[in-house]
Amino acid sequence: MKNFHEASHAASIVPILVATEATECPPFELQADPDKLYRPIFVDPATFRSVIDGALTNVTGTAVNVEAWARASYHPTPTIVEAARALYAQHSVEAIARFDAGAQNLHVTSRRIEELVDEAQAEGRKRICFVTGVPGAGKTLVGLNLATRREENEPTHAVFLSGNGPLVAVLREALTRDEVARRKEKGEKVRKGQVGESVKAFIQNVHHFRDDALIDSGPPIEHVVIFDEAQRAWNLKQTANFMLRKKRVAGFANSEPEFLISYMDRRKDWAVIVCLVGGGQEINTGEAGIDAWLDAVNRRFPEWEMFISSRLTDGEYAAGRVLEIVRERPRTHFDDSLHLAVSMRSFRAENVSAFVKALLDCEKEEAKKTFAELAERYPIAITRNLNVAKQWIRQRARGTERYGLVASSKAMRLKPHAIDIRVSVDPVHYFLNGKEDTRSSYYLEDAATEFQVQGLELDWVCVAWCGDFRFTDSGWSYHDFRGDRWCNIGNADNRVYLRNAYRVLLTRARQGMVVFVPPGDPTDPTRSPGFFDSTFEYLKDLGIPQAESRKI
Repeated sequence: MKNFHEASHAASIVPILVATEATECPPFELQADPDKLYRPIFVDPATFRSVIDGALTNVTGTAVNVEAWARASYHPTPTIVEAARALYAQHSVEAIARFDAGAQNLHVTSRRIEELVDEAQAEGRKRICFVTGVPGAGKTLVGLNLATRREENEPTHAVFLSGNGPLVAVLREALTRDEVARRKEKGEKVRKGQVGESVKAFIQNVHHFRDDALIDSGPPIEHVVIFDEAQRAWNLKQTANFMLRKKRVAGFANSEPEFLISYMDRRKDWAVIVCLVGGGQEINTGEAGIDAWLDAVNRRFPEWEMFISSRLTDGEYAAGRVLEIVRERPRTHFDDSLHLAVSMRSFRAENVSAFVKALLDCEKEEAKKTFAELAERYPIAITRNLNVAKQWIRQRARGTERYGLVASSKAMRLKPHAIDIRVSVDPVHYFLNGKEDTRSSYYLEDAATEFQVQGLELDWVCVAWCGDFRFTDSGWSYHDFRGDRWCNIGNADNRVYLRNAYRVLLTRARQGMVVFVPPGDPTDPTRSPGFFDSTFEYLKDLGIPQAESRKI
């Protein structure tokens, strides 16, 4: 209610649990969080009235207009896992996500993609669509919606493909667990493995899909394929290297985008490819970027129609000069409805991604301004003490809200703080298991890196900042730990990957985050205070307050 009911955002809320069989409960105490949501009060029937009277007497603020409050809309914003579960259970995207009047949103984009697919089928066309969006805007949700609406037994069977292994693993496991539980409730006897196979029919690893094309020279069974994080597909060098090492195919002459398009082009009737494109999300060597898709269509597939988000021209999508070339190409259309402009992940403050962008771009005044606008509803804090950071995040998480620790994959000198990013984190346990499981994110012991969290999300995040990415008077400096020392990163692509790693980490939280910047150690040349102090001061200068623990 506090987060998703429009008229309750600014209201004081006192949850009361009545234990109907209890004869006595401890004295009640009103304890409010900063957003005016009070901690639950447990009462027995005899004291229920006195607790209500006490709350009305002690809680101050503007009176609530009852009629306006009752009429106000309620629009929950699910996590990607919750959304996938709902879609798999055949709920519509409109039923599970909020609607923001006046904002371009996933409802409009989902409907437009459906229209383009239906037209392609009716008219026997081949189309490729490029959907853009800010981090957390619902690009993956658009893809999952399309895939679940067009199941395996339908003539327009679609498959959701991702090269993001953790995302695929988490979604598959979540849907499998959910479906098993749902069938057992109906009294059915069901095996988890059997259910898991059916889930795999519509969520696949893109590399397995590619390998099927190598084995079979025929067309795929799917008419519609959705490529999540399409900008992360491999370039020609990376693909050729993999094919030689793993598949013993010498002289492979296609980038991954070109080969995947050629596979869908084997269909003689009709086909649609939907590319979901994130800005500033390339975090690994060999990722081609979106221009590889544009270039492949332009050079080899002139009969394919292109429907391109009008925002693909923005610099963060790195479409490059190829975009200008395809603009003059026949059968190319730019479409405003293919952009998702509003983040759903940070439902408390939709401009978190804009703040993170300004922070990373060293646009200090813009970052200050944006932070001031979001600070009240989206808490962000900084600290030099990891224990304070953990306490801060635990105290703010309520109920089933999930929290966790994240760090860059190059954060090699956090080990003195018991953060070792070399320890393998299983994303399924990290994102799905409960508070009693030491492998879950709740324990705040294992730090997930950008590779394990990209495309997924937590309610509250503790970002551990290392000496790999340092703020200086001339901007950011980039470092890789090799052997016994930090080395400068000179390669331009590798600098982009590191910068984007921090972009991913800083945009994982739905409700708020704390950033831990170590104090360093003057006796340890690999953890000199100078590696960290300037970053901490930069964040503090943006207006981010220092974390303080509080009593609950």
